[in-house]
Amino acid sequence: MTVGRRGRRPVGGTVLLTFEVIAESLRERIRSGRLKPGDALPTQAVLMAEFGASSLSVQKAMALLKRDGYAISRPSKGAFVAQLDVDTDEDPGSPDVGNAPVGGTAARVEALELALAQTLDQLIALRARVEALEAGVVGPIH
Repeated sequence: MTVGRRGRRPVGGTVLLTFEVIAESLRERIRSGRLKPGDALPTQAVLMAEFGASSLSVQKAMALLKRDGYAISRPSKGAFVAQLDVDTDEDPGSPDVGNAPVGGTAARVEALELALAQTLDQLIALRARVEALEAGVVGPIH
């Protein structure tokens, strides 16, 4: 596989750019089962060292994985392999199950659940602050 440099793909060529190589490598690790749903993806620093890539290339690769439903981000935690979106009617032994698209609805639900949990934490903190103010407590509430 030939890797293009400086972000330019020759016209009509099949040269993969660095970020595409990184994304495809991670997709293959997910499809093969070396990285399973819920596993942390390698950090930016690890991927930069492994592929000799810039931080921008790694960020573009991660954006591709997220866009395609292979990965999700958890604020302050990192990027993780998304849950498989496999039709429950499908035979688990079917060869297509291992190649099923990742993410989709399951990834969106997981992202929404995380956002909801964070919002709930903020509401609880706000409620405590309001109650403290109503009770006449002076000083910041943490």
